[in-house]
Amino acid sequence: MAKDFSLGWDLESLNKAYQQGYMAGLMGMNRQKCPYNGEVIAAAWEAGWEDGYDSCKLKEPVHRIA
Repeated sequence: MAKDFSLGWDLESLNKAYQQGYMAGLMGMNRQKCPYNGEVIAAAWEAGWEDGYDSCKLKEPVHRIA
């Protein structure tokens, strides 16, 4: 697998960052808790976080107004 050593990421690391972000969003973690500093890999984590957070919100129970 090709890796751009100047940027410090490859497809595998981007996928891992996305998966970690997804789990963080699914658990309702704060978006500001991204553990990555690099722009590209942080964007992968944030994309995962958004997808996970959206999934989390879809599973919340809907309260009926009486």
